Amino acid sequence: MALKKQELFQKRRLRVRNKLKAMSNGRPRLSVHRSSKNISVQIIDDVNGVTLASASTLEKDFGAVGKNNVEVAAKIGSAIAERAKAAGVEEVVFDRGGFIFHGKVKALADAAREGGLKF
Repeated sequence: MALKKQELFQKRRLRVRNKLKAMSNGRPRLSVHRSSKNISVQIIDDVNGVTLASASTLEKDFGAVGKNNVEVAAKIGSAIAERAKAAGVEEVVFDRGGFIFHGKVKALADAAREGGLKF
């Protein structure tokens, strides 16, 4: 029986999250969420259950509310790298959720790496 699109997404999300739990070694998690209109990213410390840094297109500083394209994703990636350095985070594990590592998610990851985050 064919699986629905949402079921495939959930399976992919759980598969990625379980692999990250096994290899995180106490490093914070860089979690990405993408919708049709916005993209947001958080650095989460799962041990203490707190968010260390975040960036989103919903912030008025970026002037990109309602925009979700590769250029904006790259801006968000460089912003999260700056905020992570300010919070004292240098190494993270990349949690793409159920999203495929292509396009906007890849642009965000590349910009975060160029900004100095290691994953």
